[in-house]
Parts: sequence; C-alpha cells; structure tokens
Amino acid sequence: MRLLMAVIFVVSTFGFTQGIQRCFVCRSRGEMGSCKDQFTYNATQIESKDVKGVEMSPCASGWCGKIVETESNAPKEEYGVATQRICLQRGPSDGEDRCAYTKWQYRPVLMCFCRGDLCNSAINAHPSWAAILLSVSLLLARLYY
Repeated sequence: MRLLMAVIFVVSTFGFTQGIQRCFVCRSRGEMGSCKDQFTYNATQIESKDVKGVEMSPCASGWCGKIVETESNAPKEEYGVATQRICLQRGPSDGEDRCAYTKWQYRPVLMCFCRGDLCNSAINAHPSWAAILLSVSLLLARLYY
C-alpha cells in the first residue's frame, strides 16, 4: 500500500502524462503587455479569460518557444522591448531545452526552446530523471527502514 501511495505521489508531483502538449501564445511590446517577462500567469487564469492577449494553444510538436527582442540602443523601458511566446513547428535537432542569444529577422534576440506542457512561461522547473529516481529511492528507503 505504501509503495502504491509513493508511486501516485511521484506521478502526480512530476506530471508524467503524455497528453496533448500546449504552449502559451502571445506577443507584448514594452512593459505594459501581459506576455512580457516576468510572466506570472497560470493555466487557470488564462482559461478563465482573466488575462487578455494570452492563449494556450495545442502544439503538435510539443516544443514551445520564447523570443525576447530588444533594440540594441533602447533602454529597457522603451517600446523596443518585445516578448513573444510561440509553438514551434519542430524542436532543435539535439532535442535539448535551451536559451541562447541569436539573430532573428535581423535583430538580436534571446531565444528559448523547451518541450513540455506550457513550458514557455518565465519559470521552467522540470526535474531531471536523476532527481526523480533519487527522490523515489529516498522515499522507498524511508518507508521500508
């Protein structure tokens, strides 16, 4: 019984479902938009339409992206700052989540790729398999000893 409870706890905590992946989809320019970083909204707020201009869109590839575009000479509070959250048609060839500075449409941007349901929010906390296995091992050791 304890083992079953431990498995249910781990699955519910880390969310191992492989259902339809969704991405946040929006674009904001300047500090007033709802898409900007720090992005503090959750799925419940978006579904209840409390947040304007932000959608949760199904994403066939499972890969989401975030693009933070800045004018190189503009101060942070100027309208040159834009943040866009998107569903990608395909992920990077190595299959790794990451952020990097690059050029996009001839402009310097910070571009991030991630895989997982609604992963393109500002906070991305996906535990590694090693951390999951360690947690389960410690939980089982505590239950049986």
